[in-house]
Amino acid sequence: MTYVEGFVAAVPTENKEVYRKHAADAAPLFKEFGVRRMVENWGDDVPKGKVTDFQGAVQAKDDETVVFSWFEYPDKATRDAANEKIMNDPRMQSMGETMPFDGKRMIYGGFEAIVDQKADGTTGYTDGYLLPVPNDKKEAYKAMAEKAAGRFREYGALRVVEAWGDDVPDGKVTDYKRAVKAQEGENVVYSYVEWPDKETRDKAWEKMMSDPDMQPDGEMPFDGQRMFWGGFRPIVDE
Repeated sequence: MTYVEGFVAAVPTENKEVYRKHAADAAPLFKEFGVRRMVENWGDDVPKGKVTDFQGAVQAKDDETVVFSWFEYPDKATRDAANEKIMNDPRMQSMGETMPFDGKRMIYGGFEAIVDQKADGTTGYTDGYLLPVPNDKKEAYKAMAEKAAGRFREYGALRVVEAWGDDVPDGKVTDYKRAVKAQEGENVVYSYVEWPDKETRDKAWEKMMSDPDMQPDGEMPFDGQRMFWGGFRPIVDE
């Protein structure tokens, strides 16, 4: 099943086009190294939360926009081999020296997809989520996510991916665990829902919120107060 390398970064809003070009120029190299798909999404509807949010995850400043992006690999072995090449390729080292954002505040990690439902279509909008889930609730969470994914698809989603933390390193400044205030015994889930456009997404969410089958039934298998989400527009999809 799909292995996801997920990233979240804070990019100066005025650097949007520079960032897009930087990512687009790097895409052929990542493909050469084994990346099956590379997606960069620019923050569009990214609310601030009471406990956690995307801005806090990367310590975003008022003049910065959150970018939610990922690489898709066929498996972890391909991802590991790609990362080794990325770290040793002089072309990548050169690009790393001219990044149009603060790389020290970028968070990243490897995630194993536990849900991956998709349909044909071109993605025009993406919802991104991060949340902490107790390790012993993995199967309960997966069952809940599978059910929700089916309903998202029914309401127009092109793809739903729920990915379980596999290689999620601690960072010096920021990291996924701090982003969701993960506690001992919890893992991080990186999730995204792809839509054909924002209008379809907005209508689907109205239906989801009023759908009796989607209302909480008993105790949730995670702490919803520490989950956060946002809407993003793709600027690179290779």
